[in-house]
This record gives sequence, C-alpha cells and structure tokens, in this order.
Amino acid sequence: MHSLEEYCCQNTSCSDVGIRGKGNLRWHGYSGHSRLIRGLYCRTCGKYFSERKGTVLEHSRLQEAKAISLLEHLRDGCGVRSTSRLVGVSSNTVLRYSRLAGKHAVALHDELVAFSP
Repeated sequence: MHSLEEYCCQNTSCSDVGIRGKGNLRWHGYSGHSRLIRGLYCRTCGKYFSERKGTVLEHSRLQEAKAISLLEHLRDGCGVRSTSRLVGVSSNTVLRYSRLAGKHAVALHDELVAFSP
C-alpha cells in the first residue's frame, strides 16, 4: 500500500489539485469487487475519488498485479499474443491496455515536457 503522501487531489477545480503531500487527503473506504481499491477524500474541495483516478488502471477490472504484469511484458517488447498467453488474458485485453497506456504516456509526456524552443 502506498502512503497518502504519494497521492494528490484529482479534482481540476480544487485549489490543491496536483499537489502531493499537502495533508488534505484522507482514506475513505474501499471499492472494487474484492474491496482492495482505496477511496480518497479531499478536505479542501470535499470530493471523493479512487486511488486509481488519473492512472492507466482507473477503470481496470483486472487485478493490479495482473495488469502491471501485462504492461511490463509490453514494455519489454513481447507481442500481443505472447503477452496474452503469459498473463492469461484475451489478446483484446492486451490491445485495450496498450492503447490506454499509450494515451496516458502521451498525456504525461505533454505535461512533464513542456514546449521548449
């Protein structure tokens, strides 16, 4: 489990959006089929969100370990079919996660590497 210092508010209208370790977040219950996904509450704006909000796993139904394994196989250069066999999921699932991870990587790159002349 990650500590609260690693999370930040995901509400774009909150004054503390994107600020990690501010002390404005607290745990608020669990969600998911097996109750393993923690909920967070922002004291500044009063909004609730999942610890997966803003990540590739935001709407994931796979177990976290299986999804991470899938993405690691893709990162290491395994093909779609071999990744699906190794992880034990459908090839369509591998394609869906690779598209999600690609979109997330582009957005993160655009945010972290601003336009430089």
